[in-house]
Amino acid sequence: MKSKLSIDLAELRLANPAMLAAGILGMTSFSLKRVAEAGAGAVVTKSVGLKPRMGYPNPTVTQAEGGVLNAMGLPNPGIDYFAEEIRKTKSTVNCPVITSIYGFSAEEYAKIGKKAEEAGTDALELNVSCPHVEKVGCEIGQDPKILKTIVKTVKKNVSIPVFVKLTPNVTNIIEFAKTAEEGGADAVTAINTVRAMAINVETKRPILGNKLGGLSGPAIKPIALRCVYEIYPEVKVPIIGCGGIRSWRDAVEFILAGATAVQVGTAISFEGPEVFQSIKKGIEAYLKKEKHGSVREIVGLAHRG
Repeated sequence: MKSKLSIDLAELRLANPAMLAAGILGMTSFSLKRVAEAGAGAVVTKSVGLKPRMGYPNPTVTQAEGGVLNAMGLPNPGIDYFAEEIRKTKSTVNCPVITSIYGFSAEEYAKIGKKAEEAGTDALELNVSCPHVEKVGCEIGQDPKILKTIVKTVKKNVSIPVFVKLTPNVTNIIEFAKTAEEGGADAVTAINTVRAMAINVETKRPILGNKLGGLSGPAIKPIALRCVYEIYPEVKVPIIGCGGIRSWRDAVEFILAGATAVQVGTAISFEGPEVFQSIKKGIEAYLKKEKHGSVREIVGLAHRG
């Protein structure tokens, strides 16, 4: 018997719809286990590539009004090393483990994805939307032909679900959600961070070492919510809402807009992993108060009439 909070996301069964977003506490099995034990329905790793990457020089993170601005540069140890972390995580958590991957070509995405699958990951999330890394982020996510080729190539090489994380830094995100679906994506995640920057008026220079970065946190929630709402009627695959979610009320908004699940990222930096328990309890109380039998019953209800 399914619980009120459980959801089906492609082939995955989640005990509740609140997932860890990529990039937050996702580089070690220890941190992923900590998040899972705090109540996350699934955990998503930090983005990993084919080879180790150092990332950008400091400063890589700065506070912004209503959120956080970061330009980490996708630092990671490479999939061969990280495969062991995937194995350790799978042996210690009781929720789905999703590996976020990035690459510089369709073949590279497929190779990384296959290695992650062999290590035991339950699904892949293709990072085609990092706003501050050239030739790997938005340049891919902003080109429908390249995006479709990458998704199709990865799908041909793995047998696990493939999710695509969309960039908001496009004119029409619906087009890219449809493209991902046509390529074979099992779900889409909307959205990644919004391209942004900050300048120090004393030094008269950009604050971040990379100058440009990605904005996350409450400031982008209305943008992310709009994207989910627009995508929902246009695709048949599930949508994972991401962007500024810090409470059960935020999570419910995204679900009403059309999200099957939601990802929580920046909020963990301020409130710790305990935010998952708070979101879980809040959604459950909301369903009871509104007399709904399950999360599934409220997906997309904001589109009625």
